[in-house]
Amino acid sequence: MIERILAVLPIRKGTAPIVPEKSVSGRTLLLLITIMSFLSAVTLGGVVLVQKSAIAWSADVGREVTIQIRPVEGEVMESNLRTAVSLAQSTPGVAGARALTIEESQKLLEPWLGAGLDLTAIDIPRLVVVQLGDPADADIEGLQRNLAAVKGASLDTHAAWRQQLNTMAGTIVFSGLLVLILIGAATVLAIVFATRGAMSTNREIVDVLHYIGASNKFIAGEFQGRFLSFGLQGGLLGTVAALLFFTLIGAAAGNMLSSEAGVLFGRFALGVDGIIGIVAVVPVIAALTAITSRVTVRRFLSETS
Repeated sequence: MIERILAVLPIRKGTAPIVPEKSVSGRTLLLLITIMSFLSAVTLGGVVLVQKSAIAWSADVGREVTIQIRPVEGEVMESNLRTAVSLAQSTPGVAGARALTIEESQKLLEPWLGAGLDLTAIDIPRLVVVQLGDPADADIEGLQRNLAAVKGASLDTHAAWRQQLNTMAGTIVFSGLLVLILIGAATVLAIVFATRGAMSTNREIVDVLHYIGASNKFIAGEFQGRFLSFGLQGGLLGTVAALLFFTLIGAAAGNMLSSEAGVLFGRFALGVDGIIGIVAVVPVIAALTAITSRVTVRRFLSETS
């Protein structure tokens, strides 16, 4: 008992023997916090990437409209295409317009009909791609009215597609935030169990501290300081690992920019705001760890006093 009392005395010098940093439980908690920090940072980075990609998708889709011209008996397709292109080019806010060739139209149909089909003998709908200089200033309604003079012509503003993109992105962002909340809850529970375990293991030391006049506030402060250290170390390690993860993913993304995944997710560039958000995980995890441990200790002491 004398040795344990003497072990308590250096607390005021900053050694904090109640929760030894190099104990098995301390190393396990540090590893757990590191993993939780990494998962939080990766989830947050994924949310930022999806949000950025959704904004880019919506902007790209919003700068383009499509005129579809269906085959109509008695109408010359090439003549209707030239008329549609002329009407589009004369519309305010339109930067350019061009009709897709037969070969380009066939390529668009390949995912559904397969490659190698000769569609020259079939009257297939033709498309005119219209690029908008400024979507806000483009007279889309005027273009739609003028296209009524072209039989079989219809205008697609991709509004439904943009809505689907925004809905999908919003769902992914919401799911990511929900995952962050679950990770935070799991971290809090882990800290609570670790703190109560440390309190139970060192119950004799806590009793001695009470015996020599230490208050609950003082004991809780010692736990808070030690767990704050765990939180800072684990948060920093997890955040650095997450930044390295996104760096490697960004480098690998350069090899698939021409693929569907590259088009979908871009260059995996977090940007300054994304990096700041990931770095902010460190103080958040540290504060969460310190506050949770302090509240848990004070509640434990109140229950056992």
